[in-house]
Amino acid sequence: MGRNSNPRSEDYALWWILIAGILTLVVAFGIGRFAYTPILPIMQERFALSNTAVSALASSNYLGYILGAIFAAFVPTGRLQAMLLRSSLLTVAASTGLVALTSEFSMWLALRFIAGLASAGVFVSASAVVLGELAHRRRSELSGWLYSGVGLGITLSGLVVLLLNHSLPESSASWRMAWICLGALASLLVVPCWAWLPNVEATEEEAGGTGPESESVGDAPGLVRLSTNAHFGIVLLCIAYFLEGGGYIVAGTFLPAIVAGLPGLESLGPSTWILVGLAAAPSTVFWAKVASRMGYVAALVVAYVAQAVGIVLPAVSVAWWTPMISATLFGGTFMGIVALVLIYGRQLVPKRRADLTLGMLTAAFGVGQVLGPLVAAAVTGETGGFDRSLVIASAAVALGGLAMLLVGAHQRRSW
Repeated sequence: MGRNSNPRSEDYALWWILIAGILTLVVAFGIGRFAYTPILPIMQERFALSNTAVSALASSNYLGYILGAIFAAFVPTGRLQAMLLRSSLLTVAASTGLVALTSEFSMWLALRFIAGLASAGVFVSASAVVLGELAHRRRSELSGWLYSGVGLGITLSGLVVLLLNHSLPESSASWRMAWICLGALASLLVVPCWAWLPNVEATEEEAGGTGPESESVGDAPGLVRLSTNAHFGIVLLCIAYFLEGGGYIVAGTFLPAIVAGLPGLESLGPSTWILVGLAAAPSTVFWAKVASRMGYVAALVVAYVAQAVGIVLPAVSVAWWTPMISATLFGGTFMGIVALVLIYGRQLVPKRRADLTLGMLTAAFGVGQVLGPLVAAAVTGETGGFDRSLVIASAAVALGGLAMLLVGAHQRRSW
């Protein structure tokens, strides 16, 4: 998709690029990473999977994502990045559908790992391509909308499973149909992604390295002075982000299964996941506006506290409204926290140290995601409920909020 000198034509082309970017995140996250969450209760019932087994499947996907993100970070912009993006989209679709063709647990582990690798390739490459285009065209204010694709994807995966639950309520093959349908949906979405994403032959500068839009307030004189004492602040931020990764992922993996196990609320599992997606879709834009008014630290503390409350609610109440409030608080915060932490971390250091800082934060968050489901399984036992896991996950997120307060205090002392 070439550049056009007509401003109206450029805006039109840019919107198609942005829509394609949103759809890539629908594939990468709504399907590649989180399709497993609404299907989990069906598979656990069909195969009598233990908590350790379902947690291992989740952690396999998250481990793949960490390794994929590390690899993708070293792929240069231009032709190789475009190849990685397109091949990763196809791999997500294929590895999702193939889960339906086997009942071997080892194969499930491998396929979920591959899906994690590929979803990271999509996320990193699509972010670079789309954000680079937005920066080049001086429309970076639209960047928050790119990440609405995560929430939209979660909503779509929840809707697919909900429809299958209603159409095949007693079928032992419903889990297969869920994976097949989501794999087919991912394959269909690959078509507009390929058609509308630009054939990027960008240089590093064009991808967002040197233009005025790429300058961060992190390079303002006040924050550059902070760089001499920034290391401890970054360590605190990594701790806060690690705790968020380990805490949020328990709800992100098990919330529909937890709700399905509540007396009288058995049918609300997929519906709860749909609500998570609807709350997540506008959340990055919402929290960016909150941060512009309150500051990043204050906004992050509020988001951490809200999420901690949302996570623990199903463990302390079985009221009919509990799943709705829990899903709204959880869905409305987890992507907002991710966006704000990465932006804030970038601001704490000079531009030359930004890549290292973002890499440290991504690694801390990823390790938390891998460990979270495993800790949850260890706490609940093989067949127990997840109440204690939710309490521990909520406490981890609350501690992350406390660590965020310490980050703010350290920043004020360092000025």
